[in-house]
Parts: sequence; C-alpha cells; structure tokens
Amino acid sequence: MIKNKKLFMGIMSNIIIATFVIFTFLPFWGFEKSETKEAANSEFNGAIYAGDKASNNVSLMVNVYWGNEHLEKMLDIFKKHGIKTTFFVGGTWASENEKLLRRIFDNGHEIASHGFKHKDQGKLSYTDNLTEIQVCHEIVKTKLGLEMELFAPPSGSYNSNTIKAAEFLGYKTIMWTKDTIDWRDHDTKVIYNRAVTNMSGGDLVLMHPTKNTAEALESIIEYAKNHNFNLVSVSKTLGFDVG
Repeated sequence: MIKNKKLFMGIMSNIIIATFVIFTFLPFWGFEKSETKEAANSEFNGAIYAGDKASNNVSLMVNVYWGNEHLEKMLDIFKKHGIKTTFFVGGTWASENEKLLRRIFDNGHEIASHGFKHKDQGKLSYTDNLTEIQVCHEIVKTKLGLEMELFAPPSGSYNSNTIKAAEFLGYKTIMWTKDTIDWRDHDTKVIYNRAVTNMSGGDLVLMHPTKNTAEALESIIEYAKNHNFNLVSVSKTLGFDVG
C-alpha cells in the first residue's frame, strides 16, 4: 500500500511539474515561432527589412541629418537618371533646411521620417519615442503639408516602445537590407560594392549624403539598370504605393 502510494505521489508530482513547464514556457515557444515567420516575410519584431523579393524593385534609401553639399550632387544625379527614391529626414535638419527639403519634395522623391534629434530610440520610453516621431512629423507637415508614413529609427536602434509609438502615429518602421556604412568608411569602391553585391528584388539599400556616396551613386544606378532592377521609392518596393 505504501509502495503504491509513493508511486501515485511520484506520478502526480511529475504531472504537476510537466504542467508548470508547459504553461510557463508555452508563450515563449509561440513567440519564437511567430518571430521566425515574420523574419521570413522580411519583417522582424514589427520592423520591415525588405520588400517583395519576387519583384525587380530596389530602393536607395537616404538618411539625412547633414551633408547638404553632397546631397545636392546626389539630387542632380537622381534627376539626370529619372530616379525617384526616399529620403528619411531628421526633424532638426528639416527645420533648418527648408529650401533643400522643398527641392527633394519638388523633385518627386518620397519624404519620410528619421526622428527629431537623432536619439537612440531603442533606449527611450514609449512617451519619448512618441515625441521624437511626432515632432519631426509636425515640422515636415508644416513646411510641406505632407503626412509622412514611413519611419527609419536613427542608427537602426529601436525597441517595442518605438514600434508601438510609430504604429500609434500611423507609421511603419523601416530598417534596411544592405548598409553601405558610408558614414564610417570613406571609400567609393567599398560603398559601391556594398550596394550592388548580390543585389536582389526587394532590397532597401541604406546610404547617407557623403562625398564618397555621391561619387559612387551614378555607378550604383547604372549597375541596377544594367541588371534590370527598378530603382523606386521605399513605399513602392514594399508594395504600399502601387501608383
């Protein structure tokens, strides 16, 4: 009898432990499965890293907080080749460079948000994330009458607060597929190679208005055209703008 009781207690203990483990870790198993699925769809943790890989669309996304002299040269090159792309502008830059902001807009490029003061948004609270995005939005809206819909977090730093704040304000959070790292490496050939190596449909190629990027830009455009890629805005590459 005692032996059977011990056996019964042992079985019950194992059931209790198993139940505890299942209900404790089941949410995490589901979360990991969900993340894997999102990554396969070019989205991870609420941020978008690429567009439709079955298309021939590629975007050269330009983050702007500085580099006006090189930005003007890049705009000339885009115009020469009939390219319309997306500029993610910082709020402080936009407030101080209305003429150049207007030129980007008048040239038919898409304008998106890069936050207000280039803060590390991955370390910010929900309220502070909201402020950074909202202030930049209001600055651009005041100057251009434009309601931006895409947001690229400075330095690619974001957390769940960033995603939630962006969504609340009607924004999609955009990352990148390829990074030229042109702000650090001042080498025209290296920037070119990072942009074009294994280029494929849906790519979002990150760059900034630097001297070497401006020098590499025409060759990057020619490579894309020669390989039958369409250089378009980020919205078009993501399928949000089909016009």
